[in-house]
Amino acid sequence: MRLVILGGPGAGKGTQAQHLCRHFEIPLISTGEMLRQAIAAQTPLGQQVQAFVEKGELVPDETMIQLMRQRLLQADTSRGWLLEGHPRTAFQAEELDFLLEDLNQHLNQAIWLDAPDDVLMSRSIARQRSDDTPDVIQHRIESFRDYTMPMLDYYEHRDRLLKINSNQSIEQVHQEILQHLQ
Repeated sequence: MRLVILGGPGAGKGTQAQHLCRHFEIPLISTGEMLRQAIAAQTPLGQQVQAFVEKGELVPDETMIQLMRQRLLQADTSRGWLLEGHPRTAFQAEELDFLLEDLNQHLNQAIWLDAPDDVLMSRSIARQRSDDTPDVIQHRIESFRDYTMPMLDYYEHRDRLLKINSNQSIEQVHQEILQHLQ
């Protein structure tokens, strides 16, 4: 099973990704976590992306695509994976498809966790991450709407978009996703 999970900040991507990875016994590839670790370790990639992350801006496409290529070539991805935090733009989605074609893999489904902006804001504030200030969260929500919405059209036109109402309980969201993937 190869999945992408999409949604605004606070939509529940991380929570649902963990549940799905346990269910399908596949690795979770969280670009946010990979970027935070790179920044904390002050790797060259971490230094390159730190300013973007601190401002709540998207990391440049070319950087993310190279990061994904490196990660998808690792041995633990041979039986499947779930991407959380990538792709974030229609261009990245198309480039991911090209990468998967090169790797003789295919994407089963892009899962969109849809929630109203006020829910995204309140959930993000409740997480209490150091980079989750109200201004940064609002900027992330706006960036999501501006950059990510065209990606949803990209997947919808390819019959690979699963839209889920994430403004319900964690278990209800999980069960709804599994119903569509089984």
